[in-house]
Amino acid sequence: MSQRFKAVIFDLDGTLLDTLADISAAANLVLESFGRATYSLDSFRTLVGDGVAVLFQRAMPDAIDDSALLTMAMDRFHEYYADEWYKRSKPYDGIDDLLFWLDGQPISVSILSNKPDQFTKLCAAHFLSRFNFAHVDGQRDGIPRKPDPTGVHLIASDLNLSTEDIAYVGDTNTDMETAVSAGCYAIGVSWGFRSIEELKRSGADVIVDHPDQIVSILS
Repeated sequence: MSQRFKAVIFDLDGTLLDTLADISAAANLVLESFGRATYSLDSFRTLVGDGVAVLFQRAMPDAIDDSALLTMAMDRFHEYYADEWYKRSKPYDGIDDLLFWLDGQPISVSILSNKPDQFTKLCAAHFLSRFNFAHVDGQRDGIPRKPDPTGVHLIASDLNLSTEDIAYVGDTNTDMETAVSAGCYAIGVSWGFRSIEELKRSGADVIVDHPDQIVSILS
């Protein structure tokens, strides 16, 4: 019997890796450098998910209309995060087992993140080096960030697959909207940065509470 899906695309932050503490540490250093108030770790759950630019537009609303300020904030974040990205981050419980299982299946596995491409690749190489990925793609110049489906379509085209053959796994409204707009099966994870209600509202086909439930869906 053929498997339901021929490929799966994972979001990175909040889905495969718990990176919130390192992101918040770097972002708060940026805010401190501008003399701004910092945010609690829990507050970053709603600040992150849509790329570095949007993070600082949310954290410093005046940056929305101040391109110079926003550029400085982004540059400083890249500088600080280069020293922070690996210190507290780790795969969520059960992710290693899920990826080991996928390595033995005829299912292509990719990562698509709104995290800057260089850091997406660094995190995957450091924390998930034992596993095989067809694509590890972060936010890149010339490719619209999620929820635009372009990144998914590029992966599907490279794999010569229809998006209907792909499951997309993520933890935010952005991820679910990406899956829906691309025509993928949308799997929302409850262990990430956002609420189950947000995932449902944004079009999740199913919500999972542990990575082993994804095995049942993909089998």
